[in-house]
Amino acid sequence: MLNNQLVISDAAGQSQTFGLNFTLLYRESDPKMKLLPASIPNVKYNVPTWLAVRQDLADVKAIKRDASQSGDGFDDSILNGSADSRTNNYFASGRNIQLTPEHIQQEGSLVFVDYVEQPGFSLRATVDISSKPYPLVSFELNTKQAGYYSVGYSGAPAISLNKADEIWQPMIWQEKKFPDNSYLTLAYRAPLPTTLVRQGQSNIGVLAHPDEFPFSPLPLADNSRFGIVLRNTQGDAQPMLFAPVMGGIESHMGSNEKFHFRFYLVNQQAEQISGAFEHIARDVYGFRDYRHNEIASLNTTFDNIVDYSLSSYAWFVDKLKGSAYSTDVPGAVKNVTSLSALELAMVTDNKTMFEKRAYPTLEYMLSREKFLFSLDPEQKIQHPSRKMLGPIAPVSELTSLYNILGQNNPFLVTLAKEAFNSSRVRNLDVAQQGNTWYNALWIYKSTGDENFLQKAIEGADQYLANRVNQPAEKFDEHGFFWTQYTPKFIELLELYEVTQEQRYLDGAQKAARQYTMFTWMAPKIPQQDVLVNKDGLAPMYWYLKSKGHKQMYAKEEFVAPWKLSETGLTPESSGTSSGHRAIFMANYAPWMLRIGYYSNDSFLKEVAKAAIIGRYSNFPGYHINTARTTIYEKPDYPLHKHKELSVNSFHYNHILPQASMLLDYLVTDVLNRSDGQISFPSEYIEGYAYLQNKFYGHKPGKFYDEEGVNLWMPKGLLSIDNVELNYIAGYRGDDLFIAFTNQSDLIVNATATINPDKVNLADSVSVKSWQQNQLTDKAKLDGNALRIQVKAQGITVVKLSGAKTKVIFKDKLQKHGKPINNDYLEIEAGNARAMLIQLGELGNRAYIYLRDDDSKVSSFELTYTDSNGQQQTLSDNEFPYELTVELPAEQRQLEFSLKVTDINNQQHNTGPLQLGQ
Repeated sequence: MLNNQLVISDAAGQSQTFGLNFTLLYRESDPKMKLLPASIPNVKYNVPTWLAVRQDLADVKAIKRDASQSGDGFDDSILNGSADSRTNNYFASGRNIQLTPEHIQQEGSLVFVDYVEQPGFSLRATVDISSKPYPLVSFELNTKQAGYYSVGYSGAPAISLNKADEIWQPMIWQEKKFPDNSYLTLAYRAPLPTTLVRQGQSNIGVLAHPDEFPFSPLPLADNSRFGIVLRNTQGDAQPMLFAPVMGGIESHMGSNEKFHFRFYLVNQQAEQISGAFEHIARDVYGFRDYRHNEIASLNTTFDNIVDYSLSSYAWFVDKLKGSAYSTDVPGAVKNVTSLSALELAMVTDNKTMFEKRAYPTLEYMLSREKFLFSLDPEQKIQHPSRKMLGPIAPVSELTSLYNILGQNNPFLVTLAKEAFNSSRVRNLDVAQQGNTWYNALWIYKSTGDENFLQKAIEGADQYLANRVNQPAEKFDEHGFFWTQYTPKFIELLELYEVTQEQRYLDGAQKAARQYTMFTWMAPKIPQQDVLVNKDGLAPMYWYLKSKGHKQMYAKEEFVAPWKLSETGLTPESSGTSSGHRAIFMANYAPWMLRIGYYSNDSFLKEVAKAAIIGRYSNFPGYHINTARTTIYEKPDYPLHKHKELSVNSFHYNHILPQASMLLDYLVTDVLNRSDGQISFPSEYIEGYAYLQNKFYGHKPGKFYDEEGVNLWMPKGLLSIDNVELNYIAGYRGDDLFIAFTNQSDLIVNATATINPDKVNLADSVSVKSWQQNQLTDKAKLDGNALRIQVKAQGITVVKLSGAKTKVIFKDKLQKHGKPINNDYLEIEAGNARAMLIQLGELGNRAYIYLRDDDSKVSSFELTYTDSNGQQQTLSDNEFPYELTVELPAEQRQLEFSLKVTDINNQQHNTGPLQLGQ
């Protein structure tokens, strides 16, 4: 104590002075707290508001709702709510009563503080200065009159923004993007229940005690017992905590009631706020490597999702070549990439996946104007398009396709360069600029043109200087998805892997750590089992109930709470974080794991694992949003018709990217545990929003010093008698390679049975094995049964020589011929586009579509000469107008003509045309 203030030192001995001041808010009438959109430029974000305690303090502006704010995650009661007489300045929600100590008494490590008795209440606080890891404050409010109360600690150091190096208030205020008002973040939207200010290496905060933040029920606005504020009434950065929340649970009190609350005074040493975030998460909220498989191996989950993606339940609309998007936009379909399906087809050796998903979506990406396609011209929700003005594929997809298909389709690079030199709206109404440093990187990777690499390096260096190393002070970029709030760690990582320049890895690590601050670290996971699915009913998502979905049944059970925890996951976005607690679409995880490996950052690696492992055994839908439940875990959870799914929303275009994400995690986990000695070349899957993954399987990689290994993981390759083991596998000639990773804290002794339908084992098979990356003789093969031991959190690798793999499809797609010239035509009739796509030994395919729609065209015919010299005719009488001609691999050209009939029954003939050479 010094002059009735607390002097709190961090681990380095740097001290900060905390006062003992409180601010109490009081009003007699109900402030009617509700969420409304904030009027923050470039940002979609809902904040708590209240009826202002005085009319002159009302400051909420009505925000006009746009067409993109419809569907799952968008709450009409918020977006259409009245702003009349309301405030989002927390200090205007009630009468402010400033409280300073009247009497202070210290007894050992305890400091007792009494405040001047007020007509309506009294307050007493106790500080335990010996509490670890930070001093602990508890207060007791005693009321004398009925009304609405909120008690705030306002004694933390106040720092002017120009003297602060970094600030944080969840969910959106980060770096030096400071709140323009005294917004309150409710507990349920706080990844950690504190705000933070960094000055030098001192990080200051006021942190709710874990006991004040219950694990059950699922945190929601209605049960948030406290809130946090960063901007004080003078406009300075000052961490504050208020409990209860004005107008929230427990806020209304009668006379002679008591209210207790506890919080920590934080002074944490760290070079960045993300470092303080990690310390608090670990030391107070118990974050650790806490998940393991238990319900199913990740391979089983991966196989189940791949199977599900090809089932009728996955709602792929063959005619429109897209995944149904009726959850949000009735009658629409949506694809954001063809690469996920192509990768899955190659790695799982699945021709059905190629023909039913990969190739149709490839044509979709080459022809549609936007990701979201609807035949209904009146449909406005989320701004769909019905125009065939492709390609919608971004630069990265076009260049990745070019590389994956053996650099034999020159038109893909031509289209990529055209996209590079333009801008385009691909989703919603957000324009994407083509001429960016990362798009230059993708073109370099496909062409080897050093000029594009130099553009990428120069642009990235400028980006490091202006965006990564200089904290952002305002929301310059349109803010909705979390990837728009932090620097581009994924693209920086990709550039690092090409150049091996440390500055790009450092930038990626810094940005990825900032991104961890959108992942939940609270509430703390308790020890006691939790009852879920009471009375045999799964939670009912209000949005789906309003759409007429039927409530699902699930077994009532007590379960270990770690299985239910959202720790490691993020909400969907700033605009939907008020309703979507956590989403399973955690594509950041493999990237964080990879960055964590390169930079030896255990926090990134453990956040990545927390997001993926032990969460589901089939496609789990999109989010956790209403109540805790185990229904997501079940392998049959998604195997229902759309209206029979009612726990969370299903976005069917997410299924394939989710499987791709799990494959990316499996491969990257092995990279990490093998210390980089097992790795595979990759391409980039950009998708949209969060759907970024690496693409594997098109080129061979290595297992230790064994080069030329093809990643190969068909369903049923192995049957393993312990779910804690994940694996990846590959082949080279008659050698089979398998890397097993143990997701648990226990040594696993297991038997992996090799499927004879996938692999023929010779009478004499040579076994070579590694444990923890050291040669060992512990792996044994008995017939088709491979007996292995994998250390806790460890890796065991096996090479079987004399194992003939039965590859069905993959090899054909990887055997490339020579490039074909004249592989793309623009045709006047119907404003048609024609392209010849080489697919290795699978053959060549001519894809022809019309840009003109049914306002101009009624039908079109394609007449061509087949490989036998016979004339064939195909026709399409229904929009969208598109036709495909399959050719054998040896047929490198197509002679054809088009006849387009317009709506006035006039015919437009092209005469002879030729694709190819």
